Amino acid sequence: MVKSKILIVEFGGQYTHLISRRLRDLGVFPELAPYDSVTEQSLVDCAGIILSGGPRSVGLDDNYPLPPVLVDVLHSSSIPVLGICYGHQLLGDFFGGTVRHSESREYGPTEIEVTRGDGLMQGYQKLRVWMSHSDYVAEVGDGFEVLARSESCPVVAMADQSRGVYGVQFHPEVTHTEHGFEILEYFIRNVCSADSHSWTMEAYRDELVEEMRREIGDDMVLLGVSGGVDSTVAAMVLKEAVGNQLHLVFVNHGLLRKDEEDMVRESMTRQMGFENFHYVDATDLFLDKLRGVEDPEEKRRIIGFTFIEVFEQKARDLQEEFGRFRFLGQGTIYSDRVESGAAGAGTSKIKSHHNLTLPERMELEVIEPLKELYKDEVRELGRVLGAPENLISRYPFPGPGLAVRILGAVDQERLAILKEADAIFMEEIYRSSVHDEIWQAFAVLLPIRAVGVQGDNRTYGQVVALRAVSSSDGMTADFSRVPFELLSRISTRIINEIQDVTRVVYDISPKPPSTIEWE
Repeated sequence: MVKSKILIVEFGGQYTHLISRRLRDLGVFPELAPYDSVTEQSLVDCAGIILSGGPRSVGLDDNYPLPPVLVDVLHSSSIPVLGICYGHQLLGDFFGGTVRHSESREYGPTEIEVTRGDGLMQGYQKLRVWMSHSDYVAEVGDGFEVLARSESCPVVAMADQSRGVYGVQFHPEVTHTEHGFEILEYFIRNVCSADSHSWTMEAYRDELVEEMRREIGDDMVLLGVSGGVDSTVAAMVLKEAVGNQLHLVFVNHGLLRKDEEDMVRESMTRQMGFENFHYVDATDLFLDKLRGVEDPEEKRRIIGFTFIEVFEQKARDLQEEFGRFRFLGQGTIYSDRVESGAAGAGTSKIKSHHNLTLPERMELEVIEPLKELYKDEVRELGRVLGAPENLISRYPFPGPGLAVRILGAVDQERLAILKEADAIFMEEIYRSSVHDEIWQAFAVLLPIRAVGVQGDNRTYGQVVALRAVSSSDGMTADFSRVPFELLSRISTRIINEIQDVTRVVYDISPKPPSTIEWE
């Protein structure tokens, strides 16, 4: 009998859930379990085990240890095991190797040399991989062979094929590792022989709709929509599950892109046919509360809690008309949870996210149909549900809107400048041949001024930064190689058409170490 699942043991790594989605790409059913919750039951129908990365150091008192049940597995060689990053170091230490702390840390893209190119490394000679570590395996234990190394890491990959145990220091699950998907595929198909038809998006859609139907029952749901991919697909899932029990609430906080409010109202009512659509213009309230606020986390907090206030008031108004609402739907996706430190044991918080602050003061229960999916999976789910392509293919937009793309204080003047700059950038990108190659693109207004010359006059105006990145899921990203001719046209338009802008710059920072958004 072919076993159907791969157990992913979570040690708090930022990319752990990304392993899970790669397995879904392979059509394999993943089961994700924190390291301290793995039991004998976890091993039922298990074709293989993957140990994730994590923020701790092997050998220190506060490290995350191997679960006892996995110690038995490793002693008996009963199930194939692949360790990634911290998981690789755990295996190195467990089997008698040496793990050391390095002063020469590796973060981001690194070139490695393959020293044995069969099996897991299947004929490769050199690879550009994604590293994120300060500890490393310096020597392998008995029975292990070194498969790859880098300039500062002597054991980038190792294997004891007789035991079915493999380890890689890099992250094959991120898209910026060359042939990372194939490396995972080799382990899943050739080593584990897992069932490759145990997961499909169509089956997931059916399960998700049924799950939402069971959870909601006969109650009514309020869902905040923005016109973005996440809230649109969440709305479609909930509509499929409960029909007119769903009420959409669009709060215009005044921090949307140019003409966004009109597009949202048109697409949700006429194009997609949602009957219970409610519009709230709270622009003045949000901008008043943001006046003079410069700290990005404070901006997010203010927007989050103001959003709660507006929703609670709208819920009370709607309850007088339609009856009691029990649930508040949200389009939170998995990468939101990771970056907010809400994804699992030991996961570090990168930034707050206003969706995730809502339950603290809300009178409604939160329901998040997309919380286990990444952006590209959300798009795939939307297509399965029949969503319009013009909405599904839109670039991601942050919940706090342009407030986190205006560095420093937000006011009407700076907001107007950024809206125009962003609209020009988007118009040129959407017209170009590189639109489909870009994951996300936007303009940022910097809190500085720079000298310029316009006509015969010396000016001292605003600086706009342009950001465009390539990615498949938002967990890692590299800057997009937008043609210079296109950047030149965009820059010229922004400076010529927006009087107070004197300089345009292009951001070439990868994630990590940078984030996609500036705040």
